Amino acid sequence: MRLVRIILTVWAAATLVFIMLRLAGDPTLALIPADLPQDVIDEYRARFGLDQPVPVQYLLYLGGLITGDFGFSFRTNGPALDLVLDRLGATLILTGTSLAIAVLLGVPAGIAAALRRNGWIDRTVMTAAVFGFAMPNFFLGILLILLFTLNLKWLPSSGFDGPANLLMPALTLGLASAGAYARMTRSSLLEVLNAPFMRTARAKGITPVRRLVVHGLRAILIPLVTLGGFSVGALIAGAIVTETVFAWPGIGRLLVISVSERDLAVVQLIVIFAAATMAITNTAVDILLGVLDPRIGSARRQPT
Repeated sequence: MRLVRIILTVWAAATLVFIMLRLAGDPTLALIPADLPQDVIDEYRARFGLDQPVPVQYLLYLGGLITGDFGFSFRTNGPALDLVLDRLGATLILTGTSLAIAVLLGVPAGIAAALRRNGWIDRTVMTAAVFGFAMPNFFLGILLILLFTLNLKWLPSSGFDGPANLLMPALTLGLASAGAYARMTRSSLLEVLNAPFMRTARAKGITPVRRLVVHGLRAILIPLVTLGGFSVGALIAGAIVTETVFAWPGIGRLLVISVSERDLAVVQLIVIFAAATMAITNTAVDILLGVLDPRIGSARRQPT
């Protein structure tokens, strides 16, 4: 069933992006001069299969997806898959680093806020969490560029030449998720700290550190793993804006360029890739939750 859900999700995303791009009009009109002879325009449309009726284009499109033929880029006249794979590494580095920043900043901050509830640490962490969550990526990115590039001249504002280029985009993308992790960790840990089994552990003389590490953190793994699944979608969406602000050569920036130039095959492939990534991630989260708490897996397997 999980495999069927993944396939249906990818098919739905592929169909939706196909329909939306066709409703936007003939892409050849945006790519070539309008004063060219009609026979040249017709030849160009035939080269990419745009001279066929839309239902025929759709069937050919689905057939290509099944056989691994994702079409050709209008801009480069090369395979769309090669163009996307060439940019994929940069996006994986950015999103992976951003997720690490979110977890390494958010979880300890949430723990500190829960242990010092209603104190200055709690108020500071929650204020920062709300600020990071509410701040738009493009605005935070511009602020970082103004501070660290224009004023302090510490970091480059664009490119993909080394770790220094990665720091500001990763912070821009990771801080919003860090706020979500901090809030989730705090609320989950507060609930666990007041649970009966924690009072029992305290009565048995178990040290606070052991109670926190062995009992407390284990109990909040499930909400954190669930949040991790949602974070993937947020990172994918945020990467589009972040990569554009910092001229990061990933698939998010490629998507913006391809949409503006009506590069159908590339846009379709990126959307399909994003949908497949989110579907596979959600499936992996379901499996991991079942391992962490067998009751969840049993409940989901029961007929309704």
